[in-house]
Amino acid sequence: MTTPNHHVDHELIEATADIARTRCRGDNHTMAAAARAQDGRIVTAVNAYHFTGGPCAELVLIGAAAAQGVYALETIVAVGDRDRGVVPPCGRCRQALLDYFPAIEVIVGLGDRVRTVPVTDLLPESYVWADHQLDAE
Repeated sequence: MTTPNHHVDHELIEATADIARTRCRGDNHTMAAAARAQDGRIVTAVNAYHFTGGPCAELVLIGAAAAQGVYALETIVAVGDRDRGVVPPCGRCRQALLDYFPAIEVIVGLGDRVRTVPVTDLLPESYVWADHQLDAE
C-alpha cells in the first residue's frame, strides 16, 4: 500500500458538503460526490437510491462527467447528508473508479484526519478490467 502524503483538496470537500446539504433530501438522495477534472473543473452528482439498488453518487458522477465532456478526473470525494462528512466509496464504486480512472485519487477519512489516497490503495491486488479485454483489430 502506498503511504506518501497526498494533497487534500479541501475546496472539493466543501463543494461536496454543500451539494449534500442543499440537494440531498429524503431517502432518495443521501450522498453527494464531487470530482476535480484535470482542467480544474468540479463535477458534482448525488446518488439515486431505489429499493432495487440504484447507483451510488460516485457512479452517477462518472456519467455526469462524461455528459459534460470530462473524461479525465484527478480526485473524487463523497459526503453524506445530515453532516455525516466524508464517506469512503463502496467496493463497486472502487472497482468502477479504477476501471474508468486508474490514476484517480480518493479522499477518505474522518473529520480533521481526511487524506488522499490512490484508488489502487483501496483495491490492493485488484482486477483491472482493461487488462482482460481483447485487443481491437
